[in-house]
Amino acid sequence: MSNRTRASILQNFDVEVSRLIADSRGVSEMDGFRLFLDSEIHRMLENNELKMWHFSPIAIFDMWENEVITGDPRNSLYLRGEEIE
Repeated sequence: MSNRTRASILQNFDVEVSRLIADSRGVSEMDGFRLFLDSEIHRMLENNELKMWHFSPIAIFDMWENEVITGDPRNSLYLRGEEIE
């Protein structure tokens, strides 16, 4: 069994998250895709053992933004598990 997430699952996230990145940063979807591919959260998504595909593309985008801002996608509320007050 492969430790890599299936390509069909990754493709969906690549398209959706790249579009969100492009819209939020005012860049092309291809540049958004490059930014996403070069991120730790994308490497985490590729690792099937982490089962990051249980999250929505919006949640993965939030993790990406947290990685850009803080240097670590684990700072996202989705991964910290804290309640928002």
